[in-house]
Order: sequence, then C-alpha cells, then structure tokens
Amino acid sequence: MSDLLHNPMARSGKVHDITPERAGWGYVGFGLYHLSEGESAAERTGDREAILVLVEGKARLSAAGKDFGEMGERMSVFERTPPHCLYVPGQSDWRAEARTDCVLAVCTAPAIAEYPVQRLGPDGIELTPRGKGQNTRYINNIAMEGRDVASSLLVTEVFTPSGNWSSYPSHRHDEDDYPRMTYLEETYYHRLNPAQGFGVQRVYTDDGSLDETMAVKDGDVVCVPRGHHPCGAPYGYDMYYLNVMAGPLRKWRFENDPDHDWIAQRDAD
Repeated sequence: MSDLLHNPMARSGKVHDITPERAGWGYVGFGLYHLSEGESAAERTGDREAILVLVEGKARLSAAGKDFGEMGERMSVFERTPPHCLYVPGQSDWRAEARTDCVLAVCTAPAIAEYPVQRLGPDGIELTPRGKGQNTRYINNIAMEGRDVASSLLVTEVFTPSGNWSSYPSHRHDEDDYPRMTYLEETYYHRLNPAQGFGVQRVYTDDGSLDETMAVKDGDVVCVPRGHHPCGAPYGYDMYYLNVMAGPLRKWRFENDPDHDWIAQRDAD
C-alpha cells in the first residue's frame, strides 16, 4: 500500500489518527471517530486548533468550557446538506457524546493566533456548484479563507457525481511563494456511494519524483504532501471527500499542471 493511502485502523472508535509526525510533515492532522449511540470521545487540543465536523449523525458537543448541545442533522453524508461543525481553539478540551451512531472528523493544525470557540455550521455554509460538464462538483466551504474563523485551518467538503472529476484540472500548492502559490499540506477523507465502490486519486509532481495512482475505498484517507492531486469517480459511484489543508499562511493559492491548464482556460470563457 502507498505511504500516502491510509485505510481505517478499525471499524469503531478512533479509526484514523494521522498526526504530522506520522505523515512526515509539519502542519495538518486528521482524526476520525466512528461512535455508536451513547459512546463518547474527548481530546485536548494542546498547541493545535481543531475543527470538529459531524460527517454523519448527531452528538452533544462541548468545548472550551461551553456546552453546544446536540449538533448534527444529516444521517448520510450523501444528503449533501451543510454539516454541523465546531471550531475549538488551542489549549482547550472538547467532548462529543453520540446521540445516534455518528462519524466525527477532527481536523487540526497549529494554533498560531487566538480565535474563539464557535459553531461554524450549518449556518454560513451553502452547497455551491463548481466546474463544467464532467468536471462538475459541489462544494461545502466550511472554513476556507473567506471565513476568518481559524488561524491555520482550511476545511471544505466536495461532492463529485458519478463519472465526474474533481480537484481537476490537476493543480498543486506546494511552494511558499505567496501570492503566486501557498504551501499547503492536504488530506482527503473519501466516501463512496454505494459504499462498495472505489474512486481514483493520483498524486504526482512535475518532475516525476512522486507519481502514485491509488484506488480509494469508502473510508480511506489520502495524504498529499506535494504535487498535483486529481480525483475521479467511476460511473455508478458518487464520491465525497473532506479536505483539510494547512501551511505557513492561511491562504489557498495554486497553479494548474501546465499540460492541463488549457482546460481551465477554456472553461473560464
């Protein structure tokens, strides 16, 4: 298996635990819990900030000394409704108690400035189409740079219909050269509908020093340390992914693969 591709560690409890140390990079962390009704999870953020995303199901959430009550609405991520999310600052505790079976994502990055604990969704998140033709996909921007809600984290959801592509034309954001480009590490948490399906993700650099193509299954995570990283959803299967990005600067600036940039230029007309 590729070092970039991570299968779930278990079927219940904490099924993903990707830390910067394990990924071999400096910024992004991603954890995922599968909780049955009545089960709970709790962590302390330490020197990192977190965005909790209720991917599916309902849970009672508390963080930084505040009780936010029951959160969550969609029971299947493929309902495409805006997610319920919570920002948790550094040096804070959080706790989730499942009110139904639920899937809880824990997105983390360095806490380099103070931001208050707060709900980030579903209010303020609107499903938005992007792209044309077989490059059409639908975005739930949870915490991209247009929302000043975090010091490092950029978090978004993408729904790619059956037979379509996304994160395409191929693009990269692996140089700290703002405003031309920003260095951002990235994780993709993938889901497929129906669940027995698969998707395809390629991660490659212009010089060919990294070039891996992976078949991703429902529940897998792909780490993107550098390079271009397009995804494809085979006919018959819808693809969802939750993106977490972070780097030295909380801005998303990228460059398309020069071989495929003509597609972006054509579709911009």
